Amino acid sequence: MSLAAAVRPLDHVKAEVVSPGTRRFFDASAGTWMVKIFPGEFYVTDKPDETLVTVLGSCVAACIRDPRLGIGGMNHFMLPQGRSGGWGRDSESARFGNFAMEKLINELMKMGCARESLEIKVFGGGNVTDSNIAVGSNNAQFALRYLEAERLRCVAQDLGGRFPRRIHYSPTTGRVVRRLLASDASSAVARDELEHAKRLSTRAPAGEIELFE
Repeated sequence: MSLAAAVRPLDHVKAEVVSPGTRRFFDASAGTWMVKIFPGEFYVTDKPDETLVTVLGSCVAACIRDPRLGIGGMNHFMLPQGRSGGWGRDSESARFGNFAMEKLINELMKMGCARESLEIKVFGGGNVTDSNIAVGSNNAQFALRYLEAERLRCVAQDLGGRFPRRIHYSPTTGRVVRRLLASDASSAVARDELEHAKRLSTRAPAGEIELFE
């Protein structure tokens, strides 16, 4: 599978419908619209027929919702923290964990979600390559430190390890399906993440195991 599929970046949390097979497509077997979330993106929805999907190697995704309202979203970040003048000339890029978390939470609150009611689940952070730099571990540790520092409720986590993951998240119900991918997929996922990072650095951004209910 490739994270490098042709796709228009999400410059707003409510992405418009695009051609099937690129961003949003209907899965007849599941009876739901699937919305792909790529590195450096986030998405918020209140639609019960939308499922958010991402593939994670060393990256981390936070799935956050307000159970009272059935509104939620997902982000997908590649590195823990960005600073002014950072990668891609965007000091607030959602490819960094600190900005990805702030942007997603702020958009949820704009839609009426209460910060104290947020239900958060975090996934990813695998060390999927033989590297001296444990990018996955750094991302996973950042996510947990951020939630603790912000006093946000983390109800579930599936972090670390050496295998990539595919995540399906239904924000209105909070249901997550996490599927570990085969070990031979690790190099492909890591390569896709690296290639995506290179593309992001050269442009200003536009913006099966059932776990929980």
